[in-house]
Amino acid sequence: MQVLVRDNNVDQALRALKRKLQREGVFREMKQRRAYEKPSERRIRERAEAIRRARKLARKQAQREGTAPMPKRSSRPTQARPMQPSATPPSI
Repeated sequence: MQVLVRDNNVDQALRALKRKLQREGVFREMKQRRAYEKPSERRIRERAEAIRRARKLARKQAQREGTAPMPKRSSRPTQARPMQPSATPPSI
């Protein structure tokens, strides 16, 4: 996994890395591996995850077909983001 650091902005690169790791499920897997998981517990967890995935897939498909209502959009007010200086190409 690779994250580029632009303009020595390590904080922004770190946030991007954390976001990528979260999407990949690395944090969830690390938490699971902290302690031993019995095979029976593992089977139960995996079945529950499979059921959750199947329900989510069925819900998405029903929404596309129009048989289920679309999710409500949150009406959060958008915040004005401060303008960032234009990125200058790195000098070699």
